[in-house]
Amino acid sequence: MSANVIITATIFAYIAVMLGVALYARTRIGNADDYHLAGRRLGTLMLAGTLAATEIGGGSSIGVTAKAYGEWGLSAAWYVIATGIGIFLVAFIAPSMRRSMATTVPEIIGKIYGRPSHIVTSTLSVISLIALSAAQMTACATIVSVLLHINFTLAIVLSGALLVFYTWVGGMWSLTMTDFIQFFIIVFGFALGIVYILWHHPAGFTLLSQHLPPEKLSATRLGWGTITGLIVMYFMTFCTGQEAVQRFYSARNEKVAIKGALLCGIVMVLYAFVPATFGLLAFVLYPGIPANEALATLATGQLPPLFAGLVLSAVLFATLSSGSGDLLGAASISVKDIYYGYINPAASEAGGELRNSRIVVLVVGAVGIVVALLSQQIIELLVFAFTIRATGPFAAYLFGLLAHSPPRQAGFISILAGTLGGVIWQIIGQPWGVFAIIIGALASLVSYLLCWAWVKKHPADTEGEQQAR
Repeated sequence: MSANVIITATIFAYIAVMLGVALYARTRIGNADDYHLAGRRLGTLMLAGTLAATEIGGGSSIGVTAKAYGEWGLSAAWYVIATGIGIFLVAFIAPSMRRSMATTVPEIIGKIYGRPSHIVTSTLSVISLIALSAAQMTACATIVSVLLHINFTLAIVLSGALLVFYTWVGGMWSLTMTDFIQFFIIVFGFALGIVYILWHHPAGFTLLSQHLPPEKLSATRLGWGTITGLIVMYFMTFCTGQEAVQRFYSARNEKVAIKGALLCGIVMVLYAFVPATFGLLAFVLYPGIPANEALATLATGQLPPLFAGLVLSAVLFATLSSGSGDLLGAASISVKDIYYGYINPAASEAGGELRNSRIVVLVVGAVGIVVALLSQQIIELLVFAFTIRATGPFAAYLFGLLAHSPPRQAGFISILAGTLGGVIWQIIGQPWGVFAIIIGALASLVSYLLCWAWVKKHPADTEGEQQAR
């Protein structure tokens, strides 16, 4: 039996097992709260595992391997280190997230700042989540196309269909149960894979140092401006990103939210150099291949077939889980904030929220497949989505959680200022290498504080606002 047949059979068997887990998770869903938030019953390990698997999927494994193979070299590890630092910092506000007893980010913003802020945040969140799901479909397709030797476009369609079905079946319960498995297989599997490849190569552990140009081994080739931008981007996206925040909402209690975030942050930092090293190994052993195919090509070419099939299956499904979390977040916001909030408020009293959520998953999933087909990018699509959904709501959401009686006017103004600032900065090419998300965050924060200061100087307006609430 050929190696490719063994790998492909392993992946299909793995997918079948994971879908079986998802179908089992379906039996644990009795209402919409179970579907969206796993009944708010996640423990520390389950929370850390699902948070880590969300990020270890397409962007932090396939995407980082591709960037290390390409222009970033070893410094691509900072993409994952920044993720760990960002979620480590979010641990300090995680209790406030869990304490809110909310389901979505726009829900909190709407309660504090009113309808205009709610509408804008809901719209931005849904657009960004669809873009994120499209990036994960693209990441899955890079593996599927290599293994099945099929056209990349067809691979995107197949990956998207599997992702949508997986989300539709089990919701948050299927995500957390399968994420826990992926988390361990990816972290330990790829680390052992690197050791295996170097151990069996004639050059041994000196392979990379002998064959790579010095700039490829530079840990700061990205530049400190980009590194700082990545840290800020991930801190902001974990603060305001529905797919991450929804997991904090699912924690059993506030202490679990803290410990889960801290544990996830530590694991991400430790894992960071694994996909980067994989990219460098692929650069040495398989020069000239498309960067997005580096991980799958190296694994299938250098690891034992059964081992390669297992770790690639875990990456594939972790990537599916990442996209699944994005689709689930988009469904949560579309149903709870947009449909029940503005289109058909009476429907919230008639029941059927679980059914409506599953219908919306199918709709946004189809849109995500179209976006993936048109874009076919991973890291670029991720950064775009993080920018439009985090820059505007950042200050409003953070102060809404932590401050006492924040001014309503500040929310809407800061959301508009942050969004426009971030988008305009990205359109003009991010001058001086400063990330658009940093400019947008500063615009959001400064405008919020200025508006708050103005409100304090006009107590009559503040009293009227409090009465309106």
